Amino acid sequence: MTVARPVWVRSADDNGFSVVTVTDRPVDVRIDGRRVWTFWTHRDTVPAAFPLDRGPWPIRTAPWPAPLRRHLDGRARISVVDSATGATYFDRDVALGGGEGEIRVRNKKGVDLGIDKSGRLVPTFAGRSDRDISALLDATESVLAALRSAGVEPFVAYGTLLGAVREGKVLGHDSDADLGYVSRYSNPVDVARESFEVQRRLARDGWEISRYSGASFKIYVTEADVRRGLDVFGGFLDAGRLYLMGEIGTPFEREWIHPLGTAELEGRAVPVPARPEKLLEATYGPGWRTPDPAFKFTTPERTIRAFDDWFRGVQPGLRHWDRKAAQASARSAVKKPSLLAKRAAKLARRLDAEILDVGAGSGTDSLWLARQGHTVTAYDFAVRGLAPAREHAAREDLPLDVRYLNLADRRSVLSEGARLASRPRPRVVLARHVVDATSGLGRESLARLCSMALRDGGQLLAEFYTGTDARLPDWVLGTVDTDAFATLLRGAGAAQVDVQELERKGRPIVRVVGEWS
Repeated sequence: MTVARPVWVRSADDNGFSVVTVTDRPVDVRIDGRRVWTFWTHRDTVPAAFPLDRGPWPIRTAPWPAPLRRHLDGRARISVVDSATGATYFDRDVALGGGEGEIRVRNKKGVDLGIDKSGRLVPTFAGRSDRDISALLDATESVLAALRSAGVEPFVAYGTLLGAVREGKVLGHDSDADLGYVSRYSNPVDVARESFEVQRRLARDGWEISRYSGASFKIYVTEADVRRGLDVFGGFLDAGRLYLMGEIGTPFEREWIHPLGTAELEGRAVPVPARPEKLLEATYGPGWRTPDPAFKFTTPERTIRAFDDWFRGVQPGLRHWDRKAAQASARSAVKKPSLLAKRAAKLARRLDAEILDVGAGSGTDSLWLARQGHTVTAYDFAVRGLAPAREHAAREDLPLDVRYLNLADRRSVLSEGARLASRPRPRVVLARHVVDATSGLGRESLARLCSMALRDGGQLLAEFYTGTDARLPDWVLGTVDTDAFATLLRGAGAAQVDVQELERKGRPIVRVVGEWS
């Protein structure tokens, strides 16, 4: 008896893969033998068009991820392999794009890249040498020691824990190391206070850190030729449930965490929960022992709401902007500046002022302004997106500084505002599509920042969408009350506030100019 294959990959071309499947399975896409992407044959595919008179049509299309497409120009051996069983469903020489030369999915430093679980094209572990892996583990051990010295008991978590327990090595499709700890506190307020105290202690020791939420942050390390961020997820136990950022909220026993045990990761002992299988089941489900590089978390709405209320009010829209930041490229250097940036340039020249670009995004405006000779500070809370602009500025020796700023976090706003107030000078604050992309607290914070930064005179130039037009971008957070925003600026010391209603590409837009004297 012949058993039909569960998956048949018919072809691969510039658009993606044509797949016939009767089941949903994770499959690895390999280019010249190296995994670059994993997709599920149903979850991540779409039905192909079919003739209405032919009944159900099982052909589906798996489109190439956008970050991969720019690398797919040339020839390569492309294979599609079952992630769990190793069965090969497709293996051919394929020409893509112009079909000339070899396809190489690498960064400028020659490091192999792959799509990680978040859809980002990043250096994964599959293509790294033993030296690279050793450097990562060295960095992980250093961060673990630093966290212990800061007063918490860290353990490896998520994909790092899965690799250690299931395979004894780092997962080839993974791209970073995940660490967690369970707080000695059970009140979210105390958990957040402890997390910030841990961050302060680490910062005093020289670690570079960026914060995700009130209970999670990223520690940056450089290992071998790659700069990585190690995620640190705080959690706590309360009333028989474990809450661990990133996103676990499940019935749990304290003795399943403490006392910590150890597991072997690439021949080294790493700290793990007392019952690691319990945490892995809570994270990946009962099938955690079966490889699935394309696994996606499905967090219950109850847990999402709880984490949002407790810890994530300081990160509105972070996932959207973090994804955008991950796709940042050198194109920011050649894009045209906005009309508001051109206006800011003229104003800054007249006032002999420096420019603060708040919510700078990819830094297109910031870079252009610096090239005009202006002193510019580019602010964002997804600063990774500014990396290409920063690199261009460094090569061209431009007066451009990149700094982290989170308008929804009073700590961030007050500390940066105090730094600016201590160096009084005229300034122009450029805030293009910031007011509509942040919360009410963020708008209050923008006004507060202006009150501190513009004490020696200057202007705020802000543009934002208004109304509830369905064509507005998905990052717009509700409707902005223009009058209320103008009142905020006057309360922050603006001597004059002018409001102008415009239209851009058929969408209503508001320009607000606030003047401090």
